[in-house]
Amino acid sequence: MKRRKAIKDLMGILFGACAFSEVVSCAEKAKEYDLSMAENCGDLEGLDDAEISKRNQLGYTEETPIEENTCGNCQLYLPPKEDQPCGGCQLFKGPVYEKAYCTYWAPRVANT
Repeated sequence: MKRRKAIKDLMGILFGACAFSEVVSCAEKAKEYDLSMAENCGDLEGLDDAEISKRNQLGYTEETPIEENTCGNCQLYLPPKEDQPCGGCQLFKGPVYEKAYCTYWAPRVANT
């Protein structure tokens, strides 16, 4: 039993370290596009065609088809900062509605 708990604790630490490094990496990517420039979360001005295409390929929609799965409760969602009207995503550039959805939705993992 102690061995299982030790393995579980180690896995939690490793997952936490990976998640932290991913967040730091994604925060750097998010700096490439200033979310405070968007007047609303549907404003894609400043994004090139490749980024807009990436959003479409990932199935991003402004309204979720699955009520309990929204960007706001996705592991990949970057919440808006105080001066930003919209959040962002680790997978693509540009503004993201909190109530939006994409096919890469992943449930937010609670820290234990």
